[in-house]
Order: sequence, then structure tokens, then C-alpha cells
Amino acid sequence: MTGSVNLMNALGTVSLPFMNGLLSQIVNVASHGSEPNEAGINFVLSVVDGIQPRDQIEAMLASQMAAVHLATMTFARRLAHAENLPQQEGAERAFNKLARTFTTQVEALKRYRSDGQQTVRVERVTVEAGGQAVIGSVSASSARGRGPL
Repeated sequence: MTGSVNLMNALGTVSLPFMNGLLSQIVNVASHGSEPNEAGINFVLSVVDGIQPRDQIEAMLASQMAAVHLATMTFARRLAHAENLPQQEGAERAFNKLARTFTTQVEALKRYRSDGQQTVRVERVTVEAGGQAVIGSVSASSARGRGPL
């Protein structure tokens, strides 16, 4: 039971059915053929653990990120060992799509963890003659019942 509790913690869940379902999917994606690949399974689990999911959504996204990474590396290998132009083009297309997908997943995780908060940072401001500038952090909010500022 201790192993299950540790795995549930690593997956950011308290649900045994969720853990079993996700683990089954990880075994399927990390294995070649019908034989489980212990090294592949451990790799995916270490990626998920490294992301430290805080809930089931993050655990699923982390698992997908690991799966996309595995596929990306497979197509990187195929691209490096392509023997003709069609093989090279196919591997290159898949590699690019997978690499972009991984980047999108990283951004999605970042957005999910930040609760949708966005920060705008201005790096350069020009003040013309006669203008005024404020240096520092400026935030605008409206007090309830007083209307917009």
C-alpha cells in the first residue's frame, strides 16, 4: 500500500481508480509491443514526478508531455537515420509538430498553474518633451460602488 500512496502523491491524486487508469496508460505508451518496458515506464513516471503535479489535470498533462517527448525523440532518431527524401520529410514533419506540441503543453501547464494571471512588463518607455512619466509599479482597481477609476 505504501507504494500506491507514493505513486498517488507523485501523480497529484488521492483517487486509486485515477492512479490505476493513468498508470495503465503510461505502461501502454512507454512500452514497445506487448512487453512492458520498465526503463520507459520509469522514465515517464520520473518526468511526471519532476513536474510535481498538484492535481489530476496536471498529472494527465505531465503524462502527455512525457509521451510527446518520447515520440519527439523517436522522430528525431528517424530523421537522423532517414535513408531517402520521403522518410526524411515525414520524420521532419512529425518531429516539428511534436516539438511544437510539447512547447504548447509547457505553456498550458504554466497558464494552468498561474490561474490565468498575466503579467505585462514594459521594457522601454519614451517620454516626449512636456510629458510626464511614472516610475514604479502601477495598478488600477475600482472601489466597489464608486465606478471606474
